Amino acid sequence: MSRWDSSDLPDQGGRTFIVTGANSGLGAATVRALTAAGAEVVLACRTVAKGEQLATELGERVRVRKLDLADLASVREFAAGTDGADVLINNAGVMAVPAARTADGFEMQIGTNHLGHFALTGLLLDKISERIVTVSSIAHQVGMIDLDDLNWERRRYQRWTAYAQAKLANLLFARELQRKLTAGGATKISVAVHPGYAATGLQSHTESIQDTLMALGNRLLAQSAEMGALPSLYAATADVQPGGYYGPTGWGGIRGYPGLSGSSKASRDEKVADELWELSEKLTGVTYDFVG
Repeated sequence: MSRWDSSDLPDQGGRTFIVTGANSGLGAATVRALTAAGAEVVLACRTVAKGEQLATELGERVRVRKLDLADLASVREFAAGTDGADVLINNAGVMAVPAARTADGFEMQIGTNHLGHFALTGLLLDKISERIVTVSSIAHQVGMIDLDDLNWERRRYQRWTAYAQAKLANLLFARELQRKLTAGGATKISVAVHPGYAATGLQSHTESIQDTLMALGNRLLAQSAEMGALPSLYAATADVQPGGYYGPTGWGGIRGYPGLSGSSKASRDEKVADELWELSEKLTGVTYDFVG
């Protein structure tokens, strides 16, 4: 097991990072570590007031901007107002929430976790100079992509199945993005990560008894948000494999220091990844330019 942690972060002075969902949990832990290493960070937050609280704590190298991944108009506005950055960290997400729709009619989990980030990355691609990091989950292991009903319009909604599908979509997207970057001759890279089982506010929005059960799991099994953020920090700053997948290396990937992680057979299905890409372009109206 590697022992890489935030103390191993190289100097990030002069570098700019965009972190989605940056005001709490893994996002806030990621931002704290990056700013401590000298980086400038854009906090892309749905709730600006919460982001501003963190920005006040961390100082002038942190800026807050409104981004609601469940609303493509907000995604487009954010992208249009962004000058550029070295690294984009697609961190934000929702987990096992009750049935709901985004502003554009997408199922909330696939819409926020995957389609929102797909659109954001495409709109920012020529403004990101070095790499894109996308946060998946060990839940992808049980995920399946239903290309005929991605948005749960015909199926009976199942919150955990929807979450697993969305997190598998994140991993398929990150790997397909790398394949397309390579084919287009781009030097920037795409990397995927997962935090293992980290105690964050993500586990408190199911609006069911599961919130109580997961709170108990957080106390007994989970690692801290600071440990859960290490794979993102590693993928964003270290010498990593393009298209690689990184996560905790202990306890079956649940806890520990970051390293290369295994993934499901479904996450390596290039045909499904390509078809999901085409569907995502159709649903979001965002197409990618891979020249340079």
